[in-house]
Amino acid sequence: MTTTRKPGVDLYWIPLGAGGRSLRFNGIVYETITAVVQGRPRCDIYHSALGIDLPHGRFMVEMTPVPDRRGELRGVVAEGAVGMATLGHLRLFRYEIRRWRDGVVPDLDDAVASPVRVTDDAIVAQRTFDLLDSVPTPVWGRDLLNIGDMWSCNSVISWTLATAGAHLDDVHLPPHGRAPGWDTGIALSKRAAQWKAFADTAQPSTSVLVS
Repeated sequence: MTTTRKPGVDLYWIPLGAGGRSLRFNGIVYETITAVVQGRPRCDIYHSALGIDLPHGRFMVEMTPVPDRRGELRGVVAEGAVGMATLGHLRLFRYEIRRWRDGVVPDLDDAVASPVRVTDDAIVAQRTFDLLDSVPTPVWGRDLLNIGDMWSCNSVISWTLATAGAHLDDVHLPPHGRAPGWDTGIALSKRAAQWKAFADTAQPSTSVLVS
């Protein structure tokens, strides 16, 4: 018997470093310094992921470090550089974007106030899926497009949702939370021509690297 899934998109807010003490500690230090510089209270930092339900399956979407060369097993659709574009040929300095059928997001059980159902619209869900083949891949941790915040995992998620036509005004972070790069993705979704011009002149290919 074939089970038909109801199309839609779920958003997950995962605390930075959930399950990993080192990353969580470094995230706290980063946010503490940033809060002092910006003159505001310290927030909890979140990493976002998506679950896309389509009639032919459920796909998990996340940006992660590149663990090995077998990206096709994880549904990797693109890679980008971390920190500096010139180091992007080294696996240690690359990130990957996964669209993984029945995939695993290791810290999903730690997600807070999640899942957030972003849409039940089948067309928007399919667009979200399709757009990941052309997602921008600026250098992680940098603001090379002069938008005002760095490019991050949250940028990938917000760019995809905004470009797909999802309504994000009602999507809120958990209390006292912050998702660095979220607004960057939304801003870039409105600047398609800017990204294309930048990518054509300054960025490596967004295709999956294998070195």
